[in-house]
Amino acid sequence: MKRFSLHSARRRARLYATGVVACAVVGTMALTASGPANAASVSTPGVTATSISLGATEPLTGVAANYNDIAPAMKAVFAWANAHGGVNGRQINLTIDDDQYTPSITATMTHQLVLQNNIFADVGSLGTPTQLQVQPYLNGLKVPQLFILSGCNCWSSSKYPYSSGLQTPYTVDGKILGSYVAKNFSGEKVGYFTQDDEFGFDAIKGLNMEIKGSSVVSKQTYVASTAAYVAGLQSQVAALQASGAKVVVLAAIPPFVGLFATTAATLGYTPQLVIDGVAGDPSAIGAPAALTTPAPNGQALLNGAITEAGGAFEDQTSNPWVRVATKLLTKYDSEVAKNGITGDELTGFNLGYLVYQALKAAGKNLTRQGLLNAIAADGKNFANSGFVPYSYSSTVHFGFEGEQLYKMSATATPITLPTGTFMGVTPVGPVYYTSPGAGPVKVWHSAQDKVPASLSSTA
Repeated sequence: MKRFSLHSARRRARLYATGVVACAVVGTMALTASGPANAASVSTPGVTATSISLGATEPLTGVAANYNDIAPAMKAVFAWANAHGGVNGRQINLTIDDDQYTPSITATMTHQLVLQNNIFADVGSLGTPTQLQVQPYLNGLKVPQLFILSGCNCWSSSKYPYSSGLQTPYTVDGKILGSYVAKNFSGEKVGYFTQDDEFGFDAIKGLNMEIKGSSVVSKQTYVASTAAYVAGLQSQVAALQASGAKVVVLAAIPPFVGLFATTAATLGYTPQLVIDGVAGDPSAIGAPAALTTPAPNGQALLNGAITEAGGAFEDQTSNPWVRVATKLLTKYDSEVAKNGITGDELTGFNLGYLVYQALKAAGKNLTRQGLLNAIAADGKNFANSGFVPYSYSSTVHFGFEGEQLYKMSATATPITLPTGTFMGVTPVGPVYYTSPGAGPVKVWHSAQDKVPASLSSTA
């Protein structure tokens, strides 16, 4: 991830990429595959004997433009796959449209991808409000809506079997963060600052399972729009300050976390911050590596913030997955040399590799239902860079259900990018896992997946 700018955008509004994309992450029923490799081209939209067409909507510009590194990283994995024969003899063509994190634009772009681009599946699209806008449409046409970059509980629903998410469910985020708050800040007054949609709603559900209701003294929200960012967060932060909250849990996207910190500093408000992993990368929220005198607004407040992540951070260069991702992305993503490896690139790398495995598992006779069946049957066994296995099955459409807690720190190994040097993170305790529903937060004892030799030897 990188520092937020309302005007930043590394890519054009529409990207045409050749690489391995496609989808992967849902699940239902059993695989039905037989017949020649080109059989699917007759009956399956977006599939020919030699190619697969896929689409995604991403915030390449706008209020969530800091996430615009993810799609290029996916593209890099797709280029790697195509350079090594593609998937079951097919090359992958990906169209990426810029929806500016605006649901109405997402709807227009998604209709265009389905009706004009004739995509096989919508994959790796980003955003809770944006993807909720098109979920009924895609499911109604039985177009897979896979690897959604959001942790909304709504992606695992029997009502919408063609949808699935990639991220840890936000309720799991809330439970793990809430458990930490309950154990380490017992007796303190707690405040919530959350996005005013299912992202925030689901995070609060998890927090409330672990934090006593009597401890929560203020709940403030924001709307994820450019207008809301420009208007500022003075009233919300002032309300939390007036409530006496000594701990504030934030379920917010990066620009609003950064704005919260600077606003709090202006008001002289210094709570302990606990930040959902959506904005857990210090480089995304502009947390400088070294504390300076005088300190920029919000700098000291971010030092010591608690956050979480499903896998290793970019400064953990001894991690085998980070090493392989860095090698592959440096070769196949031309922007990496200029901008460095960030948390977004690592997310895109993991997403692209999961897609590759799912397509391969679906077999030569590629169909939409066959892809879903392959995920349901084999998704739990796909190698991934996270700390816990995927949860995919015929009934569960979530990616991870476990995370590592981290502390942002000016004394940790810094995250160094061409754009600046930012605070690093240090692990806090073991890896935890839990379900989105009722149930305890437990310690995960198994090791992280090994990088497959077929990937490490060719990256």
